[in-house]
Amino acid sequence: MTAPRSSLLRGVAAFSSMTLLSRLLGLLRETVIAAVFGANAATDAFWVAFRIPNFMRRLFAEGAFSLAFVPVFAEVRARGDEAALKAFVARTAGTLGGVLLVVTALGIWGARALVHVFAPGLAEDPARLALTADLLRITFPFLMLVSLTALAAGVLNAYSKFALAAFTPVILNLCMIAAALWLAPHLRIPISALAWAILLAGVLQLAIQLPALRKLGVLSWPRWGATHPDVRKIMRLMLPTLFGSSVAQINLLLDTVIASFLFVGSQTWLALSDRLMEFPLGVFGVALGTVILPTLARHHLSTDRAGFQRALDWGLRTALLIALPATVALVLLAKPMIATLFQHGRYNAFDTDMATLSLTTLSCGLPAFALVKVLAPAFYARQDTKTPVRAAIVAMVVNMALNVILVGALVWAWAAPELHRGGVLETLAHTPGLHMALGMASALAGYLNLTQLWLALHRQGVYQAQPGWLR
Repeated sequence: MTAPRSSLLRGVAAFSSMTLLSRLLGLLRETVIAAVFGANAATDAFWVAFRIPNFMRRLFAEGAFSLAFVPVFAEVRARGDEAALKAFVARTAGTLGGVLLVVTALGIWGARALVHVFAPGLAEDPARLALTADLLRITFPFLMLVSLTALAAGVLNAYSKFALAAFTPVILNLCMIAAALWLAPHLRIPISALAWAILLAGVLQLAIQLPALRKLGVLSWPRWGATHPDVRKIMRLMLPTLFGSSVAQINLLLDTVIASFLFVGSQTWLALSDRLMEFPLGVFGVALGTVILPTLARHHLSTDRAGFQRALDWGLRTALLIALPATVALVLLAKPMIATLFQHGRYNAFDTDMATLSLTTLSCGLPAFALVKVLAPAFYARQDTKTPVRAAIVAMVVNMALNVILVGALVWAWAAPELHRGGVLETLAHTPGLHMALGMASALAGYLNLTQLWLALHRQGVYQAQPGWLR
């Protein structure tokens, strides 16, 4: 296992180094946005408008599509027919692009309705609703662009070229920083500068992938291929993974719905908390999951069961080794970290206290989120999509129930007596700190999802812990 483990480690190192650069710039981005815009109704509108296509990006591009595409790509590549491989990539790109072009057009046309669905609390404020819908019309095409970027990244990852794919988010961060500092002061609606930056970043992220694909000999004009057998296989695998691969993102979007009824600024505090928690998860957890999926798929195709188990065991150990100390650091240092990074300009001490509440609770789920990033590919590499879906649906339903229960408990404990007489919506909108319950519910649901996947692997006899866990 020494050579394969060394190969995995090099892949993780290459992916993590670029992701680390992206996450550091992401922190700088959040610092600049907090200083320039603060935490208010306008920033809440932007984060809702960004979260909707970003949710779909993680669901389709980084989630279901990538997890279905990589094993099928490995299978087609193993046949040794370069022309067939190139045609397969072209057919996949054409089909994915065509479907997402229609989805994007519908999203722009129905932006106002989408805001009603995903942030119903804004219906009581027509100005905030209109601003959010206008921003969503600008950001929604990002979904199509970044999904095609994910297709290109999947091809590069299959050739063990992880660095370029991991570098692409750097472009998004640079565009948003530049827009906040230099474009926003010149616009009638300053916050719209961030939306235009996202659209530009989507174009640039896709463009930088194309030369690498050409060098590998797999770049050609996209073609519609919905009837192509391997494309149809991706679709069959992809549909059930829509839930299984992205339960954390679905939970985050449900949090957006509830947060739209809460104290002004809750969306921004949750987005900032998610950004800080995603720092170690993105640098290491996502890197492990991305690198280990092609390796597990190859072991499965060659029926190397022992190699499959060793690779998975290595991934789980590495994820836990990083996630546990990161969790302790985030929980203990949440307030000084947020104050140091973000308490500048229009971002004040009250915002720091509120973001600390959600970061502390959400970070408790980091070990579960990281381990799921490694466990889920163990199912997808074997083209088993049903098991993660069942686990994800259970976890999602429990998360929704916990959101309501925990928010209700905090209202009972924290809300001023005079607010209870004003009705439920008024109580929610005027009691700060209730967003803390959403982070707590997401963390608990993450552990439920992890437990189900762990037990399923043992029932199927796919994984047995290797010696040395207690050393």
